[in-house]
Amino acid sequence: MGGISDGKFKITQDKTLFFYGSLSLANNGGFASVRCLPTQLALKKNDSICFQAKGDGREYTINLYTNKRLTAFSYKQSFKTKKEEWINLTFPLDKFIATSFGRTIPNAAPIDPNEINSIGFMIGDKNIEPFQLELKNITILPNPKE
Repeated sequence: MGGISDGKFKITQDKTLFFYGSLSLANNGGFASVRCLPTQLALKKNDSICFQAKGDGREYTINLYTNKRLTAFSYKQSFKTKKEEWINLTFPLDKFIATSFGRTIPNAAPIDPNEINSIGFMIGDKNIEPFQLELKNITILPNPKE
């Protein structure tokens, strides 16, 4: 690792999360991420994570981190933004893919909602142009059958 990309975030006056910066390819870089501090999220097996995103037309990932201390490990799903347009996104927990250092981990255990303690967002397209992603209304949609 050791990349030197410049990623920042701020909470706007409208209470959105604004993640922005630029990527650097130096030192095996080309990615930037932001995530919340670990906390108990109380997710259930068939829940979904929903949010609205407005970006720059680039692809980002939502990452779910567990309380297990594995190097660069997360469960992720990718999404493409529309330039300067809000889009609604819903990601069922059982569709997240186990990854480490951006690579899929075959035969990894399925996601255990009880172990998820942090949510993050990442850009890793190795495009050195400035990026920006704005997020709002990040919520958990419970499975209506439970």
